[in-house]
Amino acid sequence: MIARDRCTSCNATLAEAGSTRFPCPVCEHEIQRCYRCREQSITYTCRNCGFGGP
Repeated sequence: MIARDRCTSCNATLAEAGSTRFPCPVCEHEIQRCYRCREQSITYTCRNCGFGGP
């Protein structure tokens, strides 16, 4: 992952192991999640369509 990539939930830099990225289930826009937000099930909102998930 490139250091400039940011978590969709908390805006942290995605430079650590355990970070992930996946397509939004609704619009296919890329969702990026840091390890902490994934582990704590922090909600995210797609910046493109507004879809939210854990």
